[in-house]
Formats: sequence, structure tokens, C-alpha cells
Amino acid sequence: MAIENIPEIYFDTPSKSKDIFVYDFKMTNDVVKSKVNLSMNMFSFLQVGKKQVHFANTSKAVNSEQSLLLKKGNWLWTELLDTEAIYYCKLFFFSEKKLTDFLSKYTKDVKPYQEKVPYFVIENDDYIASFISSLSSKTFENSAYCDAMLSLKFEEILLYLLDKYGSEFEHYLHALIFKEVSPFKNIVEDHIHSNLKLEEIAFLCNMSLSTFKRHFTAEYKEAPGKWLKDKRLQKAKELLQGGDLKPSDIYLDIGYNNLSNFSIAFKNKFGISPTEI
Repeated sequence: MAIENIPEIYFDTPSKSKDIFVYDFKMTNDVVKSKVNLSMNMFSFLQVGKKQVHFANTSKAVNSEQSLLLKKGNWLWTELLDTEAIYYCKLFFFSEKKLTDFLSKYTKDVKPYQEKVPYFVIENDDYIASFISSLSSKTFENSAYCDAMLSLKFEEILLYLLDKYGSEFEHYLHALIFKEVSPFKNIVEDHIHSNLKLEEIAFLCNMSLSTFKRHFTAEYKEAPGKWLKDKRLQKAKELLQGGDLKPSDIYLDIGYNNLSNFSIAFKNKFGISPTEI
């Protein structure tokens, strides 16, 4: 799976940087899963379809009644068609400089939330729907006042959301420019019981697979593949011992593509098949 550098892949002139940028995104495939290097903070105003995003320490799914404000970074996201024949959203990117200028103008110095939540969920309402309708790359691309108009749209939506969500949103905006590196161990251990592949966890750590393996072995004194496999199988055993779940209910969630491979790995580790628990 190739890495998509966003929003650069949408620029007509890739070398030209922008402080604010709008892109109308449409898709007709059933499912598109992408590795995304998001280099700017971004609103994803979802209109038709569904989106699921895996972050370093959590994941979030939204539908067409919601939008997301995403912090820049490395994410895995999946875009899905809903009942319609197309997935459609509007992406609104903005630089840290624009956000810093806005916060200096309209807010006080506040301490950002300490929780490492890289997204803010926005519940779409009539005002936001109207705003989304007015936000189109075609509206601005041929205007001599493009940058000025987009700056006003940027301030408009932030002021509206500040009014709608109050201090919660204000804290989140400050968190977007708060410099903090996600600890390696937190990312790894938040995904012990996920179904993400090793290379996908490495991507969320902003590392190549080879660098991730070296770093992991130095940190945990064990190869990551074996360590994660043992942890996930132990979790599977605990779930099965609870008595409410069958092997067919859990094998996908702990990283196995089919029930047969899960059963073999489980028996090799514990000496009995998962159906015997």
C-alpha cells in the first residue's frame, strides 16, 4: 500500500505550498484504504459515505452526519460507500501559521488538553451544511481574491465552532499547535489487540518497517512479530475463557485473516485447540 502525501497530491503545482487549500474529493470504488501522510491540519466535511481513521493511539468512524477536524500526522484511513453510488467529502486544509494567527486574534492563551486525541468530531447541522455547500475548489480557483476569500471562510467556520462547542473546541485548537511527540511504547501497546499489521503499526510510529523492528527489539528485547502474536493469542484465550465468544467471533480482531490459521497458532502455543477452551 503506497503512502499518499496529502494535500500535496492534490496541488496543481506540487512544489507550491499553500496556507489554505480546498479539495473536492469523490470516489466510486466500494472501499479505498490508504496510508496517509497528512502534512497540514484538515477538516474532512463528509457528505456521502463513511470514513474510518486509525490514529497512533485510537481509531474513529464517522458517517455523513458528522465531520472531522484532523491533526496532521501519519494515519490509516478507509473510505466507504454508503447506500449512494458515490463517496463525497470536502477537504479543507490549513497551515499552523493560519491557525496561530487566528488563535492570537480571537482566543486567550489556554493550556491544550493533555489527552492524545488527534481528532475532533463535528456534528453537522444546518449552518455547517450551508457552509459546506459554499466551500468548493471550483468557487475559488479562478478568483483574484481566492486567498482572501478562503481566509474568511476559515475564520468563519472556526468562529462558528468556537461558539458551538466552547472551551472544548478552543482547547483542541491549541492542541493542534502544541508540539509533542507520541511515545513509541504508547503507540505499540495501544495496538496490541488490534488487527493492524506490523507494517501498519510501524507507519503510525512514523518509521519504516526495518527501523520499527530494530527500535522494537531494543525496547522490548524480543522480535515484534513474536511479541505481538503471543500477546494477541493470550488475549484470545482470555476472551474464549469468558464463555460468551467462539473462535469465529474473535480471530479477525486479533490479526488473523482466517479461522484455520488462528486455530493452528492457538494450538501451537497452548497445546489445545480454541474450541476446547
